[in-house]
Amino acid sequence: MSATALDPRAGERSTVLVVDDTAANRFALSAVLRRAGHVVVPVASAGEALLELDVRLRAGCLPDVALVDVGLPDLSGFELCRRVKALPSLAGIPVVHFSARPSASLDRCQGLDAGGEAYLTVPAEPEEIRAVVRAALRGARELTDAQDQFTRLALLSEAVVEVQGARCLAELAAAAADAADRLTGHPAAVFVLGGDSDVQVGLSRQATRTGPPGARDEERAAALVRRVLCARGGIRSVVLPGALWPAGYVGPGDVRLVLARSRDGLSVCLVTPVRADAGRRIGPLVTQLARAAVLAAEPLLRYEQERHVALTLQRSFLPAQLPRMPGVEVAFRYEPASQQAEIGGDFYAALPTPAGVLAGIGDVVGHSLDAATVMVEIRHALRAYSIEDPRPGRLVERIDRMLQHYHPDTTATLCLVLVDPATGRVQVANAGHIPPLILPERGTPRYAEAAGPLLGLGLAHPEPAELVLAPGDRLLMVTDGLIETRGTDLAVSMEQLRGAAAVAPAGPDALCDTLMSCFGRDRADDIALLALRLSPGVSPAA
Repeated sequence: MSATALDPRAGERSTVLVVDDTAANRFALSAVLRRAGHVVVPVASAGEALLELDVRLRAGCLPDVALVDVGLPDLSGFELCRRVKALPSLAGIPVVHFSARPSASLDRCQGLDAGGEAYLTVPAEPEEIRAVVRAALRGARELTDAQDQFTRLALLSEAVVEVQGARCLAELAAAAADAADRLTGHPAAVFVLGGDSDVQVGLSRQATRTGPPGARDEERAAALVRRVLCARGGIRSVVLPGALWPAGYVGPGDVRLVLARSRDGLSVCLVTPVRADAGRRIGPLVTQLARAAVLAAEPLLRYEQERHVALTLQRSFLPAQLPRMPGVEVAFRYEPASQQAEIGGDFYAALPTPAGVLAGIGDVVGHSLDAATVMVEIRHALRAYSIEDPRPGRLVERIDRMLQHYHPDTTATLCLVLVDPATGRVQVANAGHIPPLILPERGTPRYAEAAGPLLGLGLAHPEPAELVLAPGDRLLMVTDGLIETRGTDLAVSMEQLRGAAAVAPAGPDALCDTLMSCFGRDRADDIALLALRLSPGVSPAA
């Protein structure tokens, strides 16, 4: 029932269903109500009334109130009322019983018990009839408003939960825009402004159907929001003419900007059409949504800033390029996890030593800045220890002791290989990591038979495995972020990796590119892989 058709004194037209089997009574009541500005639908029986209600329900134009005679020929007015109130789609129609019978008090009680809102004894003065109808309409309007407000409060509660569950500012902006759309019933846009130039824009689903705005529209809209913030920093709500606002964002027409600002200077702006305000008590709810959004945005902004710093530090400690090492071709790839994930501790290294090329890959268990810090320490320890003794078995033992001493609560995986380019001999020490994949130039790819416990546990490590690479053979090491998928056994993923690597181009760089294309999209963990190939011109010893 719309609130715009409930007050005839304000010139609004309400529809009244009059149910009476006496034609003269129907005419008299209809005349009184029409003079008051109502639209009257007269029917002569309960059966006709139910049929009329069914037709109007399908057409979406139910009457706003029903005047029902108590003594109808087919059903009593009380029974008709019970049937109407029993249907959720009709229960909101207020029912006023009327009768000329002398037992008015008893009828009045039966009418209220049946669900009616009022009772009228006829004949009655025209003003009394109009007043009773107005009272019934007013009660229905207040009930409808209360129900609408309850529904919107429930939507607001759901929206706050969704906004607080966002994993990044872009996700928060989209969630807040969809929530504002549901609250207002109109397209909405949300701008999250974190600095002088940082802006995240979220559009509700209705807004995107009007046509996505372009980059210039985004710049113009963001500039307008910033101007309002700068010029009137304390304002929480302001209306902008439609001519100023880009039509791609919830346009056309005037728009309302609801602004919330944190103490750190972060701002959230919810944009809805002004027409969404008509007949609705949504302003306070949209304001609460904006406050919830800015409170949820603060920790997300801090996290994104910290993650950016951590990634910058991590990348600064990981080599941007590897040294050239005669007899061996080496390639690597490193890709941090998606923006929603925490920073990890993946690392790689390739170092020239007097005994050959030492290559390693590993992963500190956990996702945090602490994990990245430990990763840096392991890399530096590996570089320092390898100067004195580059044997993989010895290095694994020394790094294990280092972790136990300085980081007793931290564990890590590590796989090290020492390749002698002159002979092709390889030593492999593996501490809890995916074993290296050997890709012969001719033959079937296989995983090296090398395993051992995690670093940091203080457990004994087995002797390194030994194998020989022929010229053109490749060796591939990866972290589990490349292939690990929730719900899939790691052994299955390793077989998929072996199959993809088997048909990849021969060069280490092409091998890395192929595997990143096959497995490296939208991963929740960091990815590191390192591939090396014994140069085809080398003639290893038998």
